[in-house]
Amino acid sequence: MTASPSPYQIKAFTFAARERSISNAAEALGVTQSSVTQHISKLEMLMGTQLFIRRRSGLELTRAGRELFAVSDRLATMEQLVSEKISDYSALTDGHIRLIANAPRPAMPIIAQYGRLHPKVQIDFTLYNWTTAMTLLGERQVDIAIVTEPDEGQSIVTHELRRSRYMAHIQKDHPLAGRQKISLADLQRETLVLPEDGSLTQKITRSKLRDHGLEFPRILRTTTFPMVKEAILHGLGIGLLLEKSLYPSENIVAVPVEEMPEEYRDCLAIPADKRELRLIQSFLDAAIEVRASNMI
Repeated sequence: MTASPSPYQIKAFTFAARERSISNAAEALGVTQSSVTQHISKLEMLMGTQLFIRRRSGLELTRAGRELFAVSDRLATMEQLVSEKISDYSALTDGHIRLIANAPRPAMPIIAQYGRLHPKVQIDFTLYNWTTAMTLLGERQVDIAIVTEPDEGQSIVTHELRRSRYMAHIQKDHPLAGRQKISLADLQRETLVLPEDGSLTQKITRSKLRDHGLEFPRILRTTTFPMVKEAILHGLGIGLLLEKSLYPSENIVAVPVEEMPEEYRDCLAIPADKRELRLIQSFLDAAIEVRASNMI
């Protein structure tokens, strides 16, 4: 008869996979680091395979680890739901949300509002390109993603926050900044500033250029949306970004682009089995409040 893993082994593995750290997992579970390490080692021996690769940046899941985490994280979520149903409390006094987005806005106003409502809840927030964000969401590495046009399926639920279109973001003293509308052809002599490979913006922009038979000899690719903003402010080029995806600046003007009239949805995307968690529901409530007040 094959031995079964203990609940402690599964919990130690799940929290280590969530936190990407033995020490953080130990702190979250209220146990020692050696206890977490021993439980994971025993689980690896039981399975006959390595679950983590130890790197300087933290723990990295192996293929077996990713497959196990996809199941064990659902189990941990169910345990949390049961605990919340049993507990009778009216306010959130602690907790931890792993949040990612593919642009600073509309994420930042929602995080600010949530912080005011629930100051003791910790939020880990990171920006990723669209492709990476969808991968992390699919692998359950995050609790919530705020992304543009998410891939929808049975494993995630989405809530639309707003719709917006692509605009040319231009330094206010640039000759094109005074236009009511511009075409992509008008931008061919300019340096085009785009987010990194894997971003939805770069994918859509390159598709538009192909459709209209245009080539841009100078394209500057940056790592994140804030870097795009800095590049525009320093006069390095013109950025193609969704309107209101950056914090407003009096030194940047957004001008509509004739060939890009389509509207795209910015959505909250949540693993389907996590949508009833109190922490997730409270974040969704904050997002709805921010949307209603036109803060995004």
